[in-house]
Amino acid sequence: MSEEADTPERGERIAKWLARAGVASRRDAEALIAEGQVTLNGKVVETPATFVNDGDAVVVRGQRVGGAEPTRLFRYHKPDGLVTTHKDPQGRPTVFQKLPEGLPRLVSIGRLDLTSEGLLLLTNDGALARRLELPSNGWLRRYRVRVHGRVNEGGLAWLARGITVDGVKYGPIQAGLDSRQGTNAWLTVSLEEGKNREIRRVMQHLGLHVTRLIRVAYGPFQLGTLPSGAVEEVNARTMREQLGIRSAAPRIQRGVERTPLPPETAPPRARPPRARRAGDPHRTPWGAKPRTE
Repeated sequence: MSEEADTPERGERIAKWLARAGVASRRDAEALIAEGQVTLNGKVVETPATFVNDGDAVVVRGQRVGGAEPTRLFRYHKPDGLVTTHKDPQGRPTVFQKLPEGLPRLVSIGRLDLTSEGLLLLTNDGALARRLELPSNGWLRRYRVRVHGRVNEGGLAWLARGITVDGVKYGPIQAGLDSRQGTNAWLTVSLEEGKNREIRRVMQHLGLHVTRLIRVAYGPFQLGTLPSGAVEEVNARTMREQLGIRSAAPRIQRGVERTPLPPETAPPRARPPRARRAGDPHRTPWGAKPRTE
């Protein structure tokens, strides 16, 4: 049974169904099943390969679970000082504690470390999160990186061949110098894999200390002018065109205005500003002041 795929006739695997219902991530849902905390139509579920169909009664820890939600995706501008986890053993503030109220249970697509900023994609669909994290998708993660030290442009170009640092092999990295003032410089860095603290470790290997790291793009999704701390739902058209997902969920735009990106970190506008209207993906998120145009 575990090798059989989800089909309309068979239904959906229960761990995936629970993840889309917002109960837990798929991995945590599998743990709940292993603990005997999940029942289907009154019987304890013994394997994550169990299938759920419309009308089935799923109960987790004694509470009935509603139907799985449509897949939804959000852009979030992560500020410095938050960890990308639901719970932190050290008690540090987390991304999910700081999200505006009224959002479904979300998981992150990839991570940004404590002192990194910028675009973090969030979804209510654990399966989608894993799919978008895979390097095999070929999606570039693009960053603006401020470094302290003497930049050797030849060394940056060499990163395109890949590099091994302290026994860890990193894939090709595209890095270029954008501006320099004294011993400080801004770089644009693009990579596909994104291992833990990859940019910081590679730059340190080149004798550079990263003083600020901002992710400005993840595949086709851009940070743009989304204010720090704000979250905006990706519209249905983009979900369909970029991910092949049809979703009837309403868009949500929420957030608070905090310190904006410095001018040199914001990507150039592709065209002059235009009037905002209902459904415009560039309209001002809730809680942010509209720009004067």
